[in-house]
Amino acid sequence: MRAARTLATLDEVGTGDHVCQLLDPADDVMDRSRAFVADGALFGDKVVIVGPAMETRSEFAQLVLDPARLEGSLLAAVRREAANAGREGFRSLRVLHHVRPDGSARPSEQLLRSELDLEEFAADSGALVVCAYHGADWDAPTLEQVRCAHPHHLGSRPVSPAFQVYRTRKDGWTVNGVVDSEGASAFGAILRTLLARKTTVRLFCHALDFFDAAGMSALADAAGHLPDRKVVLEGTNETVRLAWELSGFAVPRVPVVMAL
Repeated sequence: MRAARTLATLDEVGTGDHVCQLLDPADDVMDRSRAFVADGALFGDKVVIVGPAMETRSEFAQLVLDPARLEGSLLAAVRREAANAGREGFRSLRVLHHVRPDGSARPSEQLLRSELDLEEFAADSGALVVCAYHGADWDAPTLEQVRCAHPHHLGSRPVSPAFQVYRTRKDGWTVNGVVDSEGASAFGAILRTLLARKTTVRLFCHALDFFDAAGMSALADAAGHLPDRKVVLEGTNETVRLAWELSGFAVPRVPVVMAL
């Protein structure tokens, strides 16, 4: 079973991990990630680096993918390389993704979709994925959203966010922590992204401590954002269920089911 955790170094990254590595402005992504890349040879992993080719060259990488030159999505590319790695005799795929702004019109929406895709890919395939961000390149709300979509963290802000959403089974996602007014916007954005891909999203909430009013509103709004969608929360505690009912959200028009 995958579990959220904060890492001291990239040496701790294991199969199926999806790590958010936050870098200081002066940090060089290859210097800070050298051990993770070099360990590919030690463990028999195929190493793929995603980022501008001139900035991410490494003698330890079998392949460098420049996002600006990809044909198709990043998800399709890493899935293809994971399949190739298996045929080529590697244990797994090891991905270092240096995430840079691409100037798109809706950067946070596209970035969040990409990170949730990579989270599902890492969990389902056993690949090791590290996403490196220079904090100075991103606004605070966008960075907070992507941090919530990673179960593992490392770097200049190593403390995990107030809540996290991450893949734990083939049919659902775990939510842990507290969804309050500070994280409600990020939680709503994550749910809308998941619901855009699937009509029913199943959330395992055994480690969810509490929703405040803003968090519950974000859940209700996201669930009703698109037609014929539903969110099922399993394992919610009595406090969460009671707060949901007393706040008036437990009604047929809100497509959310809270189960034991």
